[in-house]
Amino acid sequence: MLTSVWRNLLRSVVVLAVVTFVVFFLMYGNGPGIARAVMGMQAEVTEENVAAKMVELGLDQPLLVQYGHWVQGLFTGDLGRSFYTGQSVTEALATRVPVTLAITAVALVLTALLSVLLGVTAAVKGGRIDRVLQFLSILGTAVPSFITSIVLVFLFAIFWRVLPATGYVSPDVSLGGWAASITLPVLALLIGAVSSAAQQFRTATLDQLGKDYVRTLRARGVSERAVVFRHVLRNAAAPGLTVLSLTVFSLLGGAVFIEQVFALPGLGQLANSSAQIFDVPMVMGTVLVTAVIVLVVNFLGDLAITLLNPKARTR
Repeated sequence: MLTSVWRNLLRSVVVLAVVTFVVFFLMYGNGPGIARAVMGMQAEVTEENVAAKMVELGLDQPLLVQYGHWVQGLFTGDLGRSFYTGQSVTEALATRVPVTLAITAVALVLTALLSVLLGVTAAVKGGRIDRVLQFLSILGTAVPSFITSIVLVFLFAIFWRVLPATGYVSPDVSLGGWAASITLPVLALLIGAVSSAAQQFRTATLDQLGKDYVRTLRARGVSERAVVFRHVLRNAAAPGLTVLSLTVFSLLGGAVFIEQVFALPGLGQLANSSAQIFDVPMVMGTVLVTAVIVLVVNFLGDLAITLLNPKARTR
């Protein structure tokens, strides 16, 4: 098991290095273009001015040297500064990441709980419950998250006026205000995530219910509750956890739109605004944090699968 953990950890580090290397070269590959974008439309753009701006921003150095400096800063906590405001990227991320982590973490935990509950119930009970889940899965997958967000705002913020439509309250200021401010964003992310994850748990549970060991357990007089929760669910957890790990991609991607709709000062909003003005250091910072979050969740998902499934320990 320890070998499997170290192998997964090494793989995560390699993936992070490859992702940051590729994105860095794509973002910083056009030094003159970045310099012109930073100078703006109103500035007098000449070859001399562009060259001077590149020297000022450190874009005149070879890409490998620039990447080396960026990696060195990564270990010291210095990810550079914004080309436009001069704000430290680390400081900007420190204020934005907690907002995105709050809505994605809560949405992920609720997705896991609801997906298991709905998926297993639909697989065991069948009938109308299964058909309802199938319909909701199709509906939740087909409707984009930003449309869901608009509907939720209309219902809960405008029509019933029970939750705020926009804004974010830090839990340090008011725990109740924080919960209220993230409720609609979490619901908007939750609907689509549960739709796909619950369907996967349903399929995995149905597959396990048809195995020979289930019939053997039932023949021995083991209660249905014990068969489902002690044996079937444990064996069905691997594909379900894999889907939950992949759900982090959709949650972080959805956060870009969700944070725009609900005016949340999160990572998605920072990435969107930085990309529009070609603020490369800020974009690299958001890419780094996003990649780390995804890899950490995937690593924890693989670890959970290894603990739940003895067969995975021998791979």
